[in-house]
Amino acid sequence: MVTVFFLVSFICSFGFHPATAKTVLEHEQNVLSTYIVHLRKPAGTFFARSEDLQSWYQSFLPQTTANSDETKCMVHSYKNAITGFAAKMTADEAKELLELDAVVSVKQEKIFSLHTTHPPSFLGLNRGAGLWKDSTLGKGVIIGLLDTGITPGHPSFNDKGMSSPPAKWKGKCAFNATSCNNKLIGARNFVNSTSPPTDEDGHGTHTSSTAAGNFVKNADVLGQATGIAVGIAPRAHLAMYLVCSNVGCPESAILAAMDAAIEDGVDVLSLSLAVRLRSMPTQSLWGAFSAIKRGIFVSCSAGNSGPINTSLSNEAPWILTVGASTIDRTVKATAKLGNDAEYDGESLFQPKDFGSAYPLVYAGANGNQISAFCAEGSLRNLDVKGKVVLCDRGGGIDRIDKGQEVKDARGAAMILMNDQLNGYSMLADAHVLPATHIPYADGLKIKAYINSTSNPTATILFKGTIIGNSDAPAVTSFSSRGPSFESPGILKPDIIGPGVSILAAWPISLDNSSTTDATFNVISGTSMSCPHLSGIAALLKSSHPDWSPAAIKSAIMTTAYQMNLGSKPIIDETLLPADIFAVGAGHVSPPKADNPGLIYDIKPDDYIPYLCGLGYLDSDIETITQENTNCSQMKSIPEAQLNYPSFSIILGSSAQNYSRTVTNVGPADSSYTYKVDALAAVDVTVYPSEIKFSMAMQTATYTVGFRRSSGGSVTKPFAQGSLTWVSSDHSVRSPIAVVFK
Repeated sequence: MVTVFFLVSFICSFGFHPATAKTVLEHEQNVLSTYIVHLRKPAGTFFARSEDLQSWYQSFLPQTTANSDETKCMVHSYKNAITGFAAKMTADEAKELLELDAVVSVKQEKIFSLHTTHPPSFLGLNRGAGLWKDSTLGKGVIIGLLDTGITPGHPSFNDKGMSSPPAKWKGKCAFNATSCNNKLIGARNFVNSTSPPTDEDGHGTHTSSTAAGNFVKNADVLGQATGIAVGIAPRAHLAMYLVCSNVGCPESAILAAMDAAIEDGVDVLSLSLAVRLRSMPTQSLWGAFSAIKRGIFVSCSAGNSGPINTSLSNEAPWILTVGASTIDRTVKATAKLGNDAEYDGESLFQPKDFGSAYPLVYAGANGNQISAFCAEGSLRNLDVKGKVVLCDRGGGIDRIDKGQEVKDARGAAMILMNDQLNGYSMLADAHVLPATHIPYADGLKIKAYINSTSNPTATILFKGTIIGNSDAPAVTSFSSRGPSFESPGILKPDIIGPGVSILAAWPISLDNSSTTDATFNVISGTSMSCPHLSGIAALLKSSHPDWSPAAIKSAIMTTAYQMNLGSKPIIDETLLPADIFAVGAGHVSPPKADNPGLIYDIKPDDYIPYLCGLGYLDSDIETITQENTNCSQMKSIPEAQLNYPSFSIILGSSAQNYSRTVTNVGPADSSYTYKVDALAAVDVTVYPSEIKFSMAMQTATYTVGFRRSSGGSVTKPFAQGSLTWVSSDHSVRSPIAVVFK
């Protein structure tokens, strides 16, 4: 089924003839919203020319006056994401459209938000060996990013060593002729088509270079994190689709970009943006379904709303949902108090000439919570000149802005203490004055010290970049958590990857005295972890061009690890082991994902009985799958029956059984036996106990049973464990979450 949208102003289309003049004036007085209208294409209809398709869509518009220019009203025209159009209209007009037989749905668009060099080596990627060798660094793969634009001419996007784009590439470059090359092969603006897709924010430049930036020597930010900056798939091609501006990321623009990316021929789509909903998948995820039907892998950020449970974005099972974790690099800044107590924190700004000791004050000592947060203007009437100021994190105020307030009040330095929710998760920021970001528990100790003496003092010891933190990887506090609200029978997030204090390309230098064009920044977010996984998917696509998106996802998930560099369970912001709704399958291991042994494959049509089982209307499923659906004539499946590489079970008093089918992508002759990591208060049975293969790509099916243990007491709301199929060469692990009801 062909898909097209266009954006049109209904007031322009209706025209200003006398009979409707009053109505039009009433419409003008209302704030128009953008609605996305899904249409049902007549069976057997095929439009050989784009003009015919355009004409068919225009037939849905009301008759215009002779002097009304419909063409100027159109903003987007799509062909792949869904069948329909986006238009500015009032709620009443949206209801009127629903009365037409060919209209399946009319939904107001959502405004999405962004989910705001050591990682390759931390991930086990090394030149001339392993996955980088097998994939030839991602050569020939095209990664499309939907983001804030890109900075052409940045060294990370030079095309040294790059091959020409594949012959299938149909994309366009909206920059001048010299800005695109064999690295940056496409760039378009879907928010304002008259402007080039230049990155005015930095986010898109950062994510692009993270996924596929070329090698840049001597990269650093303010003299820290020095090394070779390189993306995960440095020989992959990049295509940027600008969908975000300073007011957010309109859903109609996201759909337009997806539509174009599918047409252009990308292999991987990377979306570091989302909106949290408590309803069926957003229309951008409908576009993602169209992408995976074309064999395009889609990677999305999980969101930055952690550590609250059920805070995920991008929950659909046909995409990879990525949480954020730390790497083993820190940029240490230690707060030293007058009593010689020291508390380690982080700061990207590391001055070399900071003094030995200064008076120490708490910004909230006056009892004013606004002052405690170091909000703008809150320190004007406080005596902080020449002092180290302790500020509380939170209050909706950016961490760097807190430091700016301290600096504006002529403070000497800032100690930024976490709130309890963020615990021990710290970030290396480019502060505007000497500063350190410390854990909540240490902040309480500093407050106690301030209250214990009449002359509290402090300084900050700047210790620079340090590699080798054995607690890495750790789940960071902001990384959104499961379980999935929309589909609790699918475990989300799928995976975690590097997303804390990540160095990557930036449009401008943070050092005002610098003249280099090799400009970088260190920022954090699941926006940063997503392009890491997009790059890994590109490597796997290059190494295994015949693998489906589901196969690539399976390889990533079943080979993930759950232990940190210190050989202990991965921890979270509390310094306790992170649970399954924080880590999903675990931390990505690219070298192991290249050789998973077995994969759990899912064909696009397999999602239809899953969606029927969720209780979606036929029309809703049609908008997602672009296929006519009649759930009453189809055997629906429970969501946990989808052939997913993980298990998420809602378990009551009745036993439940689910099957899975695995495909052998390892040695032709191989056999696997299972092991189950114990789940508290749950009995797990597996049949058969052994699966054998005699050829590559052969499949085998097994069944897993879950029931509450007899006599076992439930002390927690959920249990977690895993099922692993083990051969002489491979361990294929599926995480298991059991929520009790």
